[in-house]
Amino acid sequence: MHPSPRFAQPAARDLRFITTALKITTDLERIGDMAVNISERALELADAPSLKPYIDVPRMAEIAARMLRESLDAFVREDTALALDVCRSDDEVDNLNEQIFRELLSFMIEDPQTITRAMGVLFISKYLERIADHATNIAEMVILHGQGKSIRHVEELPPTV
Repeated sequence: MHPSPRFAQPAARDLRFITTALKITTDLERIGDMAVNISERALELADAPSLKPYIDVPRMAEIAARMLRESLDAFVREDTALALDVCRSDDEVDNLNEQIFRELLSFMIEDPQTITRAMGVLFISKYLERIADHATNIAEMVILHGQGKSIRHVEELPPTV
């Protein structure tokens, strides 16, 4: 006698989905922590004159937010191609973070009075870079869930998955 459909056992696919969702919550919690840290640094910097026009930091925030949104969309839709696009975006955020670091380091060398403000901006940049890393982790889990293969720690991302 077969059990009624109401009490059917979950399929392996359902269990993989649930397991992936549980893993994603850890990354989302860390992203929330980073957002709090960014807010705290922004409040500290709000009353101080800016060192320069902040163009790259908002660009980083825009890319990181898009990456997070797309990684979650990829998970819900089981879209491994979108997840791979998210993984590819991580380099852009890393490059902006390095550029901001170099610029602010030169400000601090030229004028030690700028160190406190520059460090606040550097922290924000690093938190945004970490948010992008967590979005990438989510995207990598989507690919693992959908394709059954890990792309973590590969030298070069595949053209498609």
